[in-house]
Amino acid sequence: MKRPRIKHIVTKRRRRREGNPEFLPKAESVPRITNETVAAHREEVLSSARKYIYPLQHSKHRIVVISVTLFIVMIVGFFTYSTLALYRYQSSSTFVYRVTQVVPFPIARTGGRFVAYENYLFELRHYMHYYENQQELDFETEAGQKQLAEYKRRALDKVVNDAYIKQLADQNNLSVSNQEVDDQLKIVRAQNRIGNNENVFEDVLKNFWGWSVDDFKRSLRQQLLTQKVLATLDTETNQRAMEALQELQAGADFAEMAKKYSNDLATKEVGGEFPSPVGRSAPELTAQTTEALFALQPGQISEVINIGYALEILKAIEKTSDRVRGAHILFNFKDINVYINDLKEQQKARTYITLPASEDLTPPQ
Repeated sequence: MKRPRIKHIVTKRRRRREGNPEFLPKAESVPRITNETVAAHREEVLSSARKYIYPLQHSKHRIVVISVTLFIVMIVGFFTYSTLALYRYQSSSTFVYRVTQVVPFPIARTGGRFVAYENYLFELRHYMHYYENQQELDFETEAGQKQLAEYKRRALDKVVNDAYIKQLADQNNLSVSNQEVDDQLKIVRAQNRIGNNENVFEDVLKNFWGWSVDDFKRSLRQQLLTQKVLATLDTETNQRAMEALQELQAGADFAEMAKKYSNDLATKEVGGEFPSPVGRSAPELTAQTTEALFALQPGQISEVINIGYALEILKAIEKTSDRVRGAHILFNFKDINVYINDLKEQQKARTYITLPASEDLTPPQ
């Protein structure tokens, strides 16, 4: 009974209040704008808005300053970490290797040229990959550390020597084209030395050396460049090989020429003949030797061919579909160091890391 009464009273009071002018909202006074006051009114409006704009501009400026500062700190930190990892701790991790592929940190200087740290890690990492995965060598053991120290020295010596070889190549206008690399790769694959199937070939490279096909081509290119430099500079060996070829073409006996000229002590006294018939993927012979030997017919003699470490003249004696009985005359090139050492004397190499001697290494505790 009481609840309807209360509701009636509240409703009645609300109506009185709404009808009373004292409770109505008062209209704000609106300034009158004329032609004379419009400029002043505009400035008044703009000035009231600036108090919101200026703090926003200040915030943007502060954000830019903070962002630039953080970026600089990150860059400095990145280079500090990379420098310590490379030159103090001599890390060969995948992350550090990727960094050197982007940033050209030097590991040595030969004359006026820097040798990229990435070149050194490229050589070292494929050594490590092979012995860790194929030979199961633990580099944390004392023997493993000594072995690793030897590989580090070998890799550093190689990249420094490669830099001198490139300098000699430039001096003699020598280079290796992509086509030459591809042709050599075809020979290797055709002989099934690393697998003639594309997938098998890639798997072998990855499992044995941690390489891609491009990595293998990179190594192959350097080998071919070294061969060209040797063939150009070692004029004495070239002359001996050409003299032997001319005598053979004039009718000289191949066996007698092998005894006279060949540097292969194992075959020269038997007329240069290989111990057994050669197959297409004979591991004891180079890919160039096998390719040239299978291109000959029985009784034919090859031209002088460059097999990398030597020049060679071949003769096919007997031939079947998959085997060739043959002989060769070998002309060893001089050691590449004969030509590199002259440059080394003129332009001393400076290395930026110090490698410990094997005997100084102790196993971790």
